[in-house]
Amino acid sequence: MRAVVQRVRSASVTVAGEVTGAIEGPGLLVYLGVTHADGSDEVAWMARKVWDLRLLRDEQSASDVGAPVLVVSQFTLYGEARKGRRPTWQAAAPGEVSEPVYDAVCAELERLGAHVERGVFGADMQVASVNDGPVTVILER
Repeated sequence: MRAVVQRVRSASVTVAGEVTGAIEGPGLLVYLGVTHADGSDEVAWMARKVWDLRLLRDEQSASDVGAPVLVVSQFTLYGEARKGRRPTWQAAAPGEVSEPVYDAVCAELERLGAHVERGVFGADMQVASVNDGPVTVILER
């Protein structure tokens, strides 16, 4: 499992002209990629890591201040582009595998106490954000 986590002042997802998820910051925008071997251990680790990571101002975590989290599925995080000009997506799990894992990460974040907004799995999404800092980290398990 791989995530790109950004500290944001605001973020939103729009699908077909309709806002489907939005947060006002301070908060976290999480792009989440799932690979074939990801399961419950990775779900628990990633949710806990995102929730407790001290990325907000004054070294606070989202859990410290109850900051909202917008989670967007992004299989392209497992794109491989070392050879040639066209990336491959073989390391990304197919939708029938990755969607339940994505849902489980969101549910685990909510269980931990997060207010979670979501993108629409598999949709053509437009993501808008105001990165704060900018602060961006990559997490991988």
